[in-house]
Amino acid sequence: MTSYLYTLSFGIFMTQIFRIPAPLVLCLPLILFFKEEKLPFLYAKEAILFFSALFFYDFIGMADRLAFFASLIVISCCMFYFNFFVGYNRRRFNISMAIFYVLLFFSAVIMVLNHFLPARIDQLRSTLLNDTIMQSPAGLALTQFNYGYQLAALVSFIFVFTHVFRLNILIKLLAFIICVTFIYLGMNRSVFVTFLSSSFLFVVFYYRYKSIFIISAAVLIGFVSYAFIIKENFDAKNNIMAKNEGKNANYYNRVGLSEENLKVYADYPFGLIFYGKNWGEVTYRSTIFTNGLTSHNAYLMFFTYLGPFLGLGLLIFLYYNIGKIFLGILPKIKLKENALLIGLCFSFLGVSINAFSHNGWLVSADGPTLFLYFSILHLAKIQAYHNAQKPAEIVIDHQYVKI
Repeated sequence: MTSYLYTLSFGIFMTQIFRIPAPLVLCLPLILFFKEEKLPFLYAKEAILFFSALFFYDFIGMADRLAFFASLIVISCCMFYFNFFVGYNRRRFNISMAIFYVLLFFSAVIMVLNHFLPARIDQLRSTLLNDTIMQSPAGLALTQFNYGYQLAALVSFIFVFTHVFRLNILIKLLAFIICVTFIYLGMNRSVFVTFLSSSFLFVVFYYRYKSIFIISAAVLIGFVSYAFIIKENFDAKNNIMAKNEGKNANYYNRVGLSEENLKVYADYPFGLIFYGKNWGEVTYRSTIFTNGLTSHNAYLMFFTYLGPFLGLGLLIFLYYNIGKIFLGILPKIKLKENALLIGLCFSFLGVSINAFSHNGWLVSADGPTLFLYFSILHLAKIQAYHNAQKPAEIVIDHQYVKI
């Protein structure tokens, strides 16, 4: 389990050690030898949707056959893992969640150490990923962009987890400090926006009118910390504020890139695949999109290739059940039996928001996003199954009797 979730979480597909896809090597034994009780395939609709999205986006739009088959393998293995290995076994599901977040936390610790021991930690990262490191500082990812999805999933979950499980106030405070530290050193502005969005939404729904005081206190603490501690003492090269300095400010300007992408979309409103074009052909004269640069907005790129009808339709169908589950538990956000599902939903919300600033997302088989997507769907199925197994109750002479 740990080996498979390790390769999924950190996007390890094929390396010098694994000359065939690592997900197949590590997931198939779990399915073949440790399969749960006989279950029907629960994700036929999702399988069709993912295949369609990958076929139109990767195979036809980008003409990237390797990416198409690689993503198909990763997504299929993840579906089979939950369907046939986890099944309705709640213990296996909980262990899977624990392993996943421990791995992400380990990656975050590696990122922190990467600031203080860059050469040694880069060598360790290269060894653990069995590949060449391209950006530092980061955790167990080749680039800071890929690492952002790990961090977005982790900090959103840690913050929500400590509240929904009603842990001690000191633990909540410690968790918040850990999240802020990881974000500050993680050098991902998108994760900062993600954390603000997911935590704000959670606090509003969980604490309701009390959220006014909590948010006000958080804003005040943040302002004081920036004005008297961070502003005067930060190293401009080793934290998130470095991206607001000098030439980096223009390079990391996602708003400007998205505006240019919208201009391309306006020229080809039905989607590039319907005009027989690809990204390189429509941006070769652009001074903004050079050397293969994109808008770094996964959803906008998806719409640019597939258009408003096919693209929006696939997106709605892919996220429909997730949205239904999320909206269904928000009114019951304080029930302890929904605590884990709430944490997973806000963690998934975090990585989904992060995709507005990067290319990785659900359809590109980004590891944390994919795992959280199926974990939410599967936990909802497990809960429905166990609720159905409970004996029904009727009232006889004002007494409950199980039947």
